Amino acid sequence: MPELFEELGLTRDEYDRITEILGREPNKVELGMFSVMWSEHCSYKSSKEQLRKLPTEGARMMLGPGENAGVVDIGDGLAAVFKLESHNHPSAVEPFQGAATGVGGIVRDIFTMGARPIASLDPLRFGSLENARTRYLFDGVVSGIASYGNCLGIPTIAGDLYFEEAYEENPLINVMCLGIMPKERLILGRASEPGSIGVLMGSSTGRDGIGGVSVLASQEFDETSAAKRPSVQVGDPFTEKIEIEACLEMLDKGLLLGLQDLGGAGLTCATCETSERGGCGMDVDVGKVPLREPGMEPVEIMMSESQERMFALTGPENLEGVLAICAKWGLDATPLATVTEGDSLRLILDGEVVADVPASALAGGPEYHRQAARPAYLDDVQAFDTNKLEAPRDVGATLIKILGSPNICSSRWVFEQYDHMVRVNTVTLPGSDAGVIRVKGGNKGLALSCDGNGRYCYLDPNLGAQIAVAESGRNVACSGALPIALTNCLNFGNPEKPEIFWQFVQSVEGLAEGCRRLDTPVVGGNVSFYNESFGEAIYPTPIIGMLGLLENVERRVASAFSREGDHVVLLGDTRDELGGSEFLKVVHGIVAGKPPTLDWDAEKAVQACVVRAAAAGLLTSAHDLSEGGLAVALAESCLQGGTGVHVEIMGVLPPHVALFSESQSRVLASVPAERLADLEDIAAELDVPVHVLGTTGGERLEIKGILDISLGDMVDVYDNALERMVTGAHH
Repeated sequence: MPELFEELGLTRDEYDRITEILGREPNKVELGMFSVMWSEHCSYKSSKEQLRKLPTEGARMMLGPGENAGVVDIGDGLAAVFKLESHNHPSAVEPFQGAATGVGGIVRDIFTMGARPIASLDPLRFGSLENARTRYLFDGVVSGIASYGNCLGIPTIAGDLYFEEAYEENPLINVMCLGIMPKERLILGRASEPGSIGVLMGSSTGRDGIGGVSVLASQEFDETSAAKRPSVQVGDPFTEKIEIEACLEMLDKGLLLGLQDLGGAGLTCATCETSERGGCGMDVDVGKVPLREPGMEPVEIMMSESQERMFALTGPENLEGVLAICAKWGLDATPLATVTEGDSLRLILDGEVVADVPASALAGGPEYHRQAARPAYLDDVQAFDTNKLEAPRDVGATLIKILGSPNICSSRWVFEQYDHMVRVNTVTLPGSDAGVIRVKGGNKGLALSCDGNGRYCYLDPNLGAQIAVAESGRNVACSGALPIALTNCLNFGNPEKPEIFWQFVQSVEGLAEGCRRLDTPVVGGNVSFYNESFGEAIYPTPIIGMLGLLENVERRVASAFSREGDHVVLLGDTRDELGGSEFLKVVHGIVAGKPPTLDWDAEKAVQACVVRAAAAGLLTSAHDLSEGGLAVALAESCLQGGTGVHVEIMGVLPPHVALFSESQSRVLASVPAERLADLEDIAAELDVPVHVLGTTGGERLEIKGILDISLGDMVDVYDNALERMVTGAHH
């Protein structure tokens, strides 16, 4: 088998180790199973050691990393289940199906735990829209997400979108899903009772996706990547829709002992992981797997990543009930496995054992201590002095230019393709700082945000990751919600390169620090390595998905200026921090400098201030300051509410620094005149600086002595820039 193991992505050392575990040479089927389970995607072999640094304990935590999704207690007998994952490589090869099946996969992770999926988010990263291929990928990905999510009837309530040259050949397609369930419905993916029966449900098994996790998700891209298109699975959202209903009905009737979706590594993963978690073995009759293509060999059946398949474990006494529910919903179901004592996963075909491996060894996988070395480029980029830049002559024209840049302009073109109102729980629409969803049957709301500035992480991975945690927390706080837990998707280049691994280690340490300081434990997540093309890696991009709890959903806050005559207030201080900024990139074409500093005490204080003020009903609006700084935050709040503003900026900073600095821990709020003193009292108690800038009203954004622009002049640029870039109208 020596030649084959390399084709399957295994190293010589790994092959030798498999031989040692089995006490013999593996056969072709066994080798295929090890290759997918020991791939980077399934085994986390390069990242396990680092991920242990992340805090995973907390008062609300019901279930942390290790299962299909994390679970937190939100009170009233309910639990929230959420997870963030990537479908980067498949989407780079086949954007529509890659993105669609990414949505399908993350949704399965949620209902596998017993929760009804109620909302999704999509953090996306692409190359420059000047590039025709980027426009093709972007259009395909957005269509794929819209098609699958809309068919399932799950609203896409938020997301975020960046365009940077570093993602040119490697777009990042991360998808997040949230579900809700009664706490007692929680089910685990475990096979822990010998004699119980494994039932394969859903779509039939084909050759799509074979080797997806070992080939697509665990290698760099090069000229041969287009030939890998057959490795991308094809989605069928209608089958998944009935799967959700059938599985939740089985759980409500108490018929299941365990439930697992078939994602990466297909049936191999579902059988060995449930066995390993439950401390049992399993006999699987591969001859019973319903096939959509003739002549499939056992190794193909076990490695296939055909979508919309679930693996349920049930006692013999409940098998009839499970099959009856599947028949009622028109869902194919085939009993084909029996849980056994011991640790042996055995595949049987026509009465013969065709594979026999220890489930624990298959699911455990190797663990590597990779070498890390600080990249040389950091000294150059961090030494850049932003004070040497020429100040813009016309700050108003500069603001218009930034508002029309791809990372700042409205992503309306994207979210208008998504149904964000289906199920009628959505109470804050896309475009605000966080998506907010009502928890039916009570007053509570859940706020969700996803963030991660790859440019900051490129300039300082540790600080950049901390800022991602801070900003996603600030986003949910600005909606009035208390941040309670997070999930993450860590997108990086090739971990075998010491400089890339150093970025990863630093980012994980920054993430761990942020989680501890904000008291938001990690419920789980995903690592996506090998995001490289032709030797060039993406920016290190940890994406944070933050969950916030709103005790009274009627007290939610949006970012729009929606009333005339309110006071406009800046909470937090502005410093001279243009490193890594949107101003630096858009106006000067430079990515350099140091990211903004982060003082966690100041960050926690400003978040607490906004949450308390929102709960007291003091705020008309709240908007976090991030990319583009104060000027962009003012413009966005004006444009979203169709209300102008008249403000004055005091202080010693040059106007362009005061307006475009990206200093952290700042929030722009509007407050009725009669409630300003109450807000100031809360801020004083928490030691949060308050700067009263001016008042809302009229149809212009006026910053005294600096700029004066009508909302009409901003709205066309801000609302329509993205669509023009996508359709190539700017060429």
